[in-house]
Amino acid sequence: MKVFAISDLHLSGLVQKPMDIFGAGWEGHFEKIKADWLEKVTDDDVVLIGGDTSWGQKLEEGMYDVNSLQGLPGKKVFVRGNHDFWWNGISRVRSAAADSRFFFLQNDCVKIGNFIIAGSRGWACPGSADFCEHDMTIYLREAERFKLAFQTVKKIREEGDILIALMHYPPCTVKAEDTLFTTLFEENQVDKVVFGHLHGGTYYPFRFEKSGITYHLTSCDKVKFSLVQIY
Repeated sequence: MKVFAISDLHLSGLVQKPMDIFGAGWEGHFEKIKADWLEKVTDDDVVLIGGDTSWGQKLEEGMYDVNSLQGLPGKKVFVRGNHDFWWNGISRVRSAAADSRFFFLQNDCVKIGNFIIAGSRGWACPGSADFCEHDMTIYLREAERFKLAFQTVKKIREEGDILIALMHYPPCTVKAEDTLFTTLFEENQVDKVVFGHLHGGTYYPFRFEKSGITYHLTSCDKVKFSLVQIY
């Protein structure tokens, strides 16, 4: 079993939101992703999708885009991004899924083989360029949500299991300063962290290590619309 990741697909099957307005590289971006996916992934593998899957506003719009991944191989694990407005209530999202190989995480985790994926959205961290005073409340709340996810992890984790944290926002600043997220990851012995959210010319390392944990940025335009192998 291999584990791949990609984030920020920004699909718009039922809404008018062409992504090529953000640059020529976005033209036909979903076709590029699917072609790469089919080359790399088998049905035994797992693909982590770090939020901003759809521009849809309504559940049926978002699920239309999620279900467009149904024919691609592998199990798919999703977390919510800041633009996933269609994701309104985890029970409704899970009940609307057309495929039993879709897993939606919200303050909890899923175990697939010897991999445990713990997920939540996250939020902008203090010191980040986009962090404002009003973000502190949500930042603190999202840290509490990851605490809930790790409480569930402790109930199912066995010796030899590999723990991956999946989130949408970067877990720390570009300088890799300590945050509530990175502290939780270290306390709970996370092996790797996958995130997205960043686009375009925004500088952030694609891969870095902090306190023995490897962090992967997987926004699709940053990784040239190809899946990143995590394991």
